[in-house]
Amino acid sequence: MCRDCVKEELPDRGNMCLENGSYLWNFESCKGCGKKEPIIIANRTEQEDEDEEELVTYKHLCTICGHVIAEHTYTFRVDDEYQEYSMTCLLCGKGSDHKRIDIEGSMPNGVC
Repeated sequence: MCRDCVKEELPDRGNMCLENGSYLWNFESCKGCGKKEPIIIANRTEQEDEDEEELVTYKHLCTICGHVIAEHTYTFRVDDEYQEYSMTCLLCGKGSDHKRIDIEGSMPNGVC
């Protein structure tokens, strides 16, 4: 990862968690070649463990020289009541979110 390639290290993205893409606003320029060309996603892997947690990782690379700008990690898991998401990336930032699972389509009283 290259701290010199980004405007801000690990910007706080609140509850935004991306499993794909790049936060280009935060890209300063490639310190390997000095260019500010579009970046590519490479070495993308998707894994699921025995607890059914999904893990997506990939690298943001300079299209000109192949310099590694950042490494991106996204996780998704389901626990008893919530879906939990998280993202960590020098370029895209850090974020986390959780959403309550709607059990059996239950609705609040009086709502059809």
